[in-house]
Amino acid sequence: MALIVMKFGGSSVGTTERMGRVAQRIVDKKLQGDRVVVVVSAMGDTTDDLIDKSKEINDNPPAREMDMLLTTGEQISVALLSMAIHKLGHPAKSVTGWQAGIRTEAVHGKARITDITPDRLHKALDEGNIVIVAGFQGMTDDGEITTLGRGGSDTTAVALAAAVKADVCEIYTDVDGIYSTDPRIVKNARKLDAISYDEMLELANLGAAVLHPRAVEYAKHNNVNLVVRSSFTQNEGTLVREEAEMEQGVVVRGIAYDKNVARISILGVADIPGVLAKIFTALAEAGIDVDIIVQSGVQNGKADFSFTVSLADRSRAMDVIGGIRSAVPYDEATYEENLVKVSIVGAGMVSNPGVAARMFEAISKLGVSIKMVSTSEIKVSCVIAAEPVQEVVRALHTAYGLDTADTAFVGGPQDRR
Repeated sequence: MALIVMKFGGSSVGTTERMGRVAQRIVDKKLQGDRVVVVVSAMGDTTDDLIDKSKEINDNPPAREMDMLLTTGEQISVALLSMAIHKLGHPAKSVTGWQAGIRTEAVHGKARITDITPDRLHKALDEGNIVIVAGFQGMTDDGEITTLGRGGSDTTAVALAAAVKADVCEIYTDVDGIYSTDPRIVKNARKLDAISYDEMLELANLGAAVLHPRAVEYAKHNNVNLVVRSSFTQNEGTLVREEAEMEQGVVVRGIAYDKNVARISILGVADIPGVLAKIFTALAEAGIDVDIIVQSGVQNGKADFSFTVSLADRSRAMDVIGGIRSAVPYDEATYEENLVKVSIVGAGMVSNPGVAARMFEAISKLGVSIKMVSTSEIKVSCVIAAEPVQEVVRALHTAYGLDTADTAFVGGPQDRR
C-alpha cells in the first residue's frame, strides 16, 4: 500500500464537471489500494475574480485581509471535491491548510512554510478517508492566516509529501509532462520521461511554468519523488528526481524563455571600491531581485554596468537608484523593456565544450543581437529583443537536436497555482 499525494490545479477543477472527473480519478487511485492525500487549488478564475472584487472595494487593500479573502477559493474547492468523492461512495475529509498543520512565517502574500505537523492527516487516513487539503495557505504561530504566493499549491503538495513521507507526489495539470520547450511554440517538442531536480529548478527559474521553483526546491531538499502528469489523459508523466539518465547525444535537456525582463543601465559610475555594494545593497533592502549583471571596461576612472530585474520591479528599481545618487554619483541611469531571456539547460553541458558557442551561432544566424549573457554549470541565458523569441526558441530546439515527430501535445494555459 503506497501513500500518494495528488495535486490538482485550478483548471483541473475549473467546473463541477471537471471536479467530478477528478473525484473519479482520486477514487480510482484508492481502489488500487493506495492511501491518498489530495491538494487542490481554487476553481478556474476564482482567485482572479476575488482580486477584482477587492479592487472594487479598495485599490490598496491590506495584505492581511487579502489573505483572508483569497484563501476562501481553496476552501470552496476542497469542500466540493470532498462532496464529489462522497457521492462516489467513498469517505473523504476536507481540511484547510492550517487544519493540516501547515505553519508559515509571518508574511502575508508570499509566506514560506516553516513546519508541518501532519498528525491530523495521519489520523484521517487511518480512519479510511481520502484527505483533501486546501493548497496555497497556512497559519503563523500567532494564528494569522497566510498565503504562499504564486505556485503555492505545488509547494503545499510537495511539502506535505515530505511531511507524511509519501511514496510519490503527483502534480496534475493541463499538460501531460515536462517538455523540452513550450509546445505551443515548438509543435514537435519532446516530452521528457525524467529530469533532474537541478535541471528542473533551472528551467522553472528561467520561465518554464509547469512547476514553481519553490516546489522543486522542497522536492530536492527532501528527496520527494515528483511526477508531472495530465489531469485529462492517462498518459505517463515526467519524473523529477535526483538524477535522470541523459539520452544518448542529448546535451541540452530543455529551452526556457522569460518575458518578464527589464534591463537597467547605470552609466558613468566612479570606479572605486564599494560602489557596486552600495547600489545592490539598496536594491536588496527594497526587496528587488537582480539577475544578470554585466560591467563594461573602465574609462577615465568611470565604468558603466547593466543588470536585469523583473518588469514588475523596474519602476521601483529606478526609484531606488535615483534615491542613492547623492551617495553613489553617476552620470545617467536608463532602462530598457520589451526584452526576453532565452535559456538552455542541461546537466550534460558540464562535460561538453562548445555548447554556448552553438547557442550564439544559432541566434546570430537569425540576425538577432545578444544584449547580455549569463552562465552556470548547467545553463546559458541570453537577453535579446522580445519580438523574435519564437523563432529563436525554434532555432535552438533544432540546433541541439531536440526536435521529434511526436506532436501529441494538447494543452492550455498553465494553472495559476
